Amino acid sequence: MKGKIAIFEKRKIRRAWYAKRWWFVIVDVVSALTDSVQPDGYLKDLRRRDEQLNKGWGQIATPLFVETAGGRQKINCADIEGVLRIIQSIPSPKAEPFKLWLAKVGHERIQEIENPELAQERMKAIYEKKGYSKDWIDKRLRGIAIRQCLTDEWRERGIKSDRDFAILTAEISRATFGLTPSQYKKYKNLPTKTNVNLRDNMTDLELIFTMLGERVTTEISQNEKPNQMPHHKNVARRGGMVAGNARKATEKEIGRPVPTKQNYLALK
Repeated sequence: MKGKIAIFEKRKIRRAWYAKRWWFVIVDVVSALTDSVQPDGYLKDLRRRDEQLNKGWGQIATPLFVETAGGRQKINCADIEGVLRIIQSIPSPKAEPFKLWLAKVGHERIQEIENPELAQERMKAIYEKKGYSKDWIDKRLRGIAIRQCLTDEWRERGIKSDRDFAILTAEISRATFGLTPSQYKKYKNLPTKTNVNLRDNMTDLELIFTMLGERVTTEISQNEKPNQMPHHKNVARRGGMVAGNARKATEKEIGRPVPTKQNYLALK
């Protein structure tokens, strides 16, 4: 059951990994937030009272196989977005902190739309609270901007699907570090069944060479204007090779490999 149980105020909430994200057993969430001894009945009453929740139930609830006392069974689950929608309808004191948090996040999001600089400042504050240095944060934010330029360039050249984005990103990473992002996560012993960001676990040098590979790829793409996937892959590989050659030269000078199994905070 490791990884299949989440804990909320000492209450167990079963979960299942599906479509690259966690899905939580809805009756477990309701039970944890209401202390109801009959969460199924409570949920039926909830849907009866909230017409809009009931109308959208097909988009919120997804039957998934979950471990039970009687073995694996299909039980209605919801992802984080679905769980938060359900919480909005629960008239329980335990649900109030979540509702207040949702209101706060909504207010902040509106502020960020009106003033995009606020989003960057809040991102900096979050990284600082996690223990990252200001120098690292500056590199990370710069890397985000460079990545955005690259994805915008790919979209302009006809790349649309998440799969193609992942393939091209893997080409750059393999040429830069000798590892695809998924291989890199395993190398750093990062959990795969989570949305943990590989780049949040990179050191300064790892971030620098990641940025270099992606920036050079953007420059080559802007010059050559590829319009087919094989050409895009070739451009991505060449952009990564520029960073890969620079990495190898750096490793020769500093006497150690740039890719490390430890993440930035652990090293710090």
